[in-house]
Amino acid sequence: MTQKSRTEYSARNTTVAMIARISAILMGFAARVVFTHTLSEDYVGINGLFTDILSVLALSELGVGTAITYALYRPIAQGDVEKQKSLMRLYRFFYRMVAGIVLVLGLLVIPFMDILIKDQPDVEHLTLIYLMYLANSVCSYLWVYKRTLIDAHQLSYIGVLYQTGSWILQNILQMIVLLTTKNYILYLSILILCTLLNNVFVSRRADKMYPYLRDKEVIRLSKEERSGIFQNIRAMLMHKVGNVLVNNTDNLLLSALVGTVSVGKYSNYFLIIGSVKQVLEQMFQGITASVGNLGVEAGRERIKKIFEASFFMGQWVYGLTAICMYHVLDLFVGLSFGEQYIFESYITLILCLNFYLTGMRQATIVFRDSMGLFRYDRYKAIAEAVINLVVSLVLGRLWGTAGVFLGTMVSTVTTSLWVEPYMLYKHRLQVSSAPYFLKYVLYASVTFLLWYGESFLCDYITGGLWTVCILRGIFCFVVTNLAYLILYHRTREFGLLWKKAVQLLQKYRRDRSEI
Repeated sequence: MTQKSRTEYSARNTTVAMIARISAILMGFAARVVFTHTLSEDYVGINGLFTDILSVLALSELGVGTAITYALYRPIAQGDVEKQKSLMRLYRFFYRMVAGIVLVLGLLVIPFMDILIKDQPDVEHLTLIYLMYLANSVCSYLWVYKRTLIDAHQLSYIGVLYQTGSWILQNILQMIVLLTTKNYILYLSILILCTLLNNVFVSRRADKMYPYLRDKEVIRLSKEERSGIFQNIRAMLMHKVGNVLVNNTDNLLLSALVGTVSVGKYSNYFLIIGSVKQVLEQMFQGITASVGNLGVEAGRERIKKIFEASFFMGQWVYGLTAICMYHVLDLFVGLSFGEQYIFESYITLILCLNFYLTGMRQATIVFRDSMGLFRYDRYKAIAEAVINLVVSLVLGRLWGTAGVFLGTMVSTVTTSLWVEPYMLYKHRLQVSSAPYFLKYVLYASVTFLLWYGESFLCDYITGGLWTVCILRGIFCFVVTNLAYLILYHRTREFGLLWKKAVQLLQKYRRDRSEI
């Protein structure tokens, strides 16, 4: 196989991942529409609640995946097969242990179900339904560890294709079941089956690509190497705790403070916002292994240059998306799921601002994790989680749904927004982070001014609901992109990204002409 550059690997991984994710999301959206129109609001709320409960239980994964992936970058760059085998054997042990822990913790939740659900929903076989969600969560840890090796070799698009195929199959079968039988138990059975199939196929592909995974003779890692990995795992555990408590407890808080109907509303918004977020995150996940390789082979100046270009790209994409989403989201939810699922506009604004703030962090997170810097800001994750829970509980009691989401915003602004880039600049780039924060203020100011101006102009767009929704989306997309292009086209970051894009296009044309 011809060795490709980091840029080529990143472009292929990102392109395939984004297209595959969009395809899966479109199918998932269709399945969600069928779900909300064939089952009651109680099922919609239970779906969101149980998903969040099991996301919290996923803390037992301990951040093993990130720590092992980081450990794999150097032996892959050096062609050290024995070290790769040793790391994967350790990874297999961890994930089998995690599956057992999730199962035990999940069973221990059952006696406390009445506390987690404020209003008892009109759903039969509630415990069985929860057990099926738990079974799917446990199955998700079986065999999937081998995908990490594929990803670390800068071939993450392979795992994405398998996962997308299983999702599309799952959604088709689930829609058929709901439309013909409305049987929720059968609906969940398909979920479990497709999870298992995806893991089995990815495992077999990894065995074929890397036959040494089947070797019985594996050298045990040294005590020092294991100690380093365990240190990274402990650091990632703190990040996992913080991330889950910040991003996966909203449904739990809404259920306890407001009720399952509010959970059902949020689940629909989360489907759309979360789906868009997943697509955009693929853009950064596609470059993760290449950034890891960059960290092994390149100097600080080169890394800083690539990071700043990545941050610039992220602020453009997430700013554009947040503005467009805010102006069409309520209309789209009402048209797709029904007017009873629409939030007040100020709640939608908070959700879109949280989306933007999270997006602005993506470049920093990818560089931090790919370069093994997660130990330096591990306490930040715990502080963020505590602030989020306390503020969400206080404001949730005062202002209901809006208060819960404001808690997320407050915790992000007071911790992750500044701690993560500060640590990256201090411990890896080893230069002042002041220019980064000045650019952050500039980027955010431009985005918020555009946001405000377009909100004023969108009020003049009239017509039918679908017409208004589509015209608003087109208007915001065109105006925001033009404004960004005019303001930023002479910047160093834009120039670097444009140069990379031209080089990739030229190489693609040469390759095509040689066929």
